[in-house]
Amino acid sequence: MPFDLFFTPRRRHHDHGRPHHHPHSHDHGPDSHTVRSGTREIRVVRRVLDANDRMAEANRRHFAAHGIFVLNMMSSPGSGKTTLLIRTLAALMPDLRCAVIVGDICSTYDADQLSVSGAPVVQVNTDEFGGDCHLAAHVIDRAAAELPLDDVDLLIVENVGNLVCPAEFDIGEDRRVVVLSTTEGEEKPIKYPLMFRECDAALLNKIDLIPHLDYDRRLAVDNIHRIHPDMPVFEISARTGEGFDPWLTWLRGEVAAKRNAATGREEPRE
Repeated sequence: MPFDLFFTPRRRHHDHGRPHHHPHSHDHGPDSHTVRSGTREIRVVRRVLDANDRMAEANRRHFAAHGIFVLNMMSSPGSGKTTLLIRTLAALMPDLRCAVIVGDICSTYDADQLSVSGAPVVQVNTDEFGGDCHLAAHVIDRAAAELPLDDVDLLIVENVGNLVCPAEFDIGEDRRVVVLSTTEGEEKPIKYPLMFRECDAALLNKIDLIPHLDYDRRLAVDNIHRIHPDMPVFEISARTGEGFDPWLTWLRGEVAAKRNAATGREEPRE
């Protein structure tokens, strides 16, 4: 069974762009507090983001010391990223020792599914403090303390389902991927450009449903590349496994590249 972490931070304000202006309930660490007064609020939010970035760098150093590659996986709710992760873990283990941190507003549903893989799983629920729409760096720090880091090669963070907020917060990851499903429409990269601009790869999931949809997969990929030219896009089906080999090759290559860099080796990526 996965570990459960329930945090009770103070209430914060942030918006779905920089700077933040409208209220959500978020804790971004001990350096944050709310000041509602025009530019003063902007300055406070800047300090919040700076504090998060400092914590993220500390996370990055901590993970590097343990030789861990960290992947931040983001998407809107319902994109199929949990099913995608289950199939990904099954393909990677035991060649890679994997662990997962799952972020959700409430329930342990996804973590329960992922724990069947045999990978250590830590659940973070945000409903205790108003339902945060992302995971911040200090939350990852606390969740990682529940994992056997000396026995982990790849840590995957399944972020809270949201196409906006998670992209704004560095958590100390090595790479970011965004999952976009065919059931969401082709326009999402244009409507939510920050997510696609900030990620290193995109996965176009549920391609097995395209025969049943009015969906233009070429337009979806073109829209991704309008925001982030040359970003790798893996067209996959988490249900059938179609298209998984290129995705797994890319991920294994990224993990190997970090390992080789840490040991001073210059082997080519897979």
